[in-house]
Amino acid sequence: MDEKIVLTDETGESITLYAVEETRVAGVNYLLAAEEEGDGSCYILRDVSSPEDADAIYEVVEDEDELDYLFHIFKELVGDIDLLY
Repeated sequence: MDEKIVLTDETGESITLYAVEETRVAGVNYLLAAEEEGDGSCYILRDVSSPEDADAIYEVVEDEDELDYLFHIFKELVGDIDLLY
């Protein structure tokens, strides 16, 4: 996948991430994104945009139970990449 995405936080700072994989669980889209191509920190993002939004709006998944559940799903999807939690 390796699509480059730019996130902007509430202070206006931007961070560039690379989309590694995406999945849909219970009608919600999730994205596994990394800071760098190859090794680097990963984030699991939840798509919170509405159908009328021109661009996707993502928020970082912070709930530990949801994060653990999604981590295992993404680990299966990207079997060729070592993910550490």
